[in-house]
Amino acid sequence: MKKRIFIGTSGYNYEHWRGIFYPPRLPRNKWLRFYTQHFNCVELNVTFYRLPSEKTFHNWYKNTPAYFRFVIKGSRFITHIKRLKNCEESLNIFFQRASLLKEKLLCILWQLPPSLKIDFTRLRNFIKLLKKYPYFHSFEFRHQSWFNETIYNLLKKNKINLCIADSPHFPSQEVITTNFIYLRFHGGKILYGSNYSPEELKVWAKKTKKWFKDVNLLFAFFNNDAYGFAVKNAGEFKKLLEDENL
Repeated sequence: MKKRIFIGTSGYNYEHWRGIFYPPRLPRNKWLRFYTQHFNCVELNVTFYRLPSEKTFHNWYKNTPAYFRFVIKGSRFITHIKRLKNCEESLNIFFQRASLLKEKLLCILWQLPPSLKIDFTRLRNFIKLLKKYPYFHSFEFRHQSWFNETIYNLLKKNKINLCIADSPHFPSQEVITTNFIYLRFHGGKILYGSNYSPEELKVWAKKTKKWFKDVNLLFAFFNNDAYGFAVKNAGEFKKLLEDENL
């Protein structure tokens, strides 16, 4: 199977990127097209907070080139309100809308709340519901109790990814549970607000190259959107992965 690498940022529609990444006079409705000239994928956080209209999904599809791909974050109604229980109808509604991205939708990120502790049965039952939806799925756990072999084995058995998230605040473990890697960079020192140094990125690039030898797909998204650090660091990380001498 051909190896694929998708690198981008967590969201693209940030007013404070105007003049830093987006040209000052570029209309907002052309930002996504501009973004696709630099990156081949985006992680959409907006779907976590609300379900955008059908028109919005159609526009995302229409305004991106054929090679471009989307990752979307699962609804917080499912993860934080329902807390993965009694959510079959909510999943159907979510995926009916998400499917409008057609072949450009690759993966769903399920970010669990820090208050949700390990519950094997809850997670297993939720994963059973996900089998209806033919996408890659990644879980970002934010309570330390989830990081154990029982959960890793459940994920491996169902070909579900464990998100590796770098931040000064949330727990994470560097464990590969399926045939793809999902990295999130929230800021190494200040949550959402720190610039990764060349040395920090080089360490991550070396580790990623090692992991990538055993998988076919890589997602890497930078969520340190303050001051446009995310676009800067994503571009730098992409170059490091392309460096054959690293």
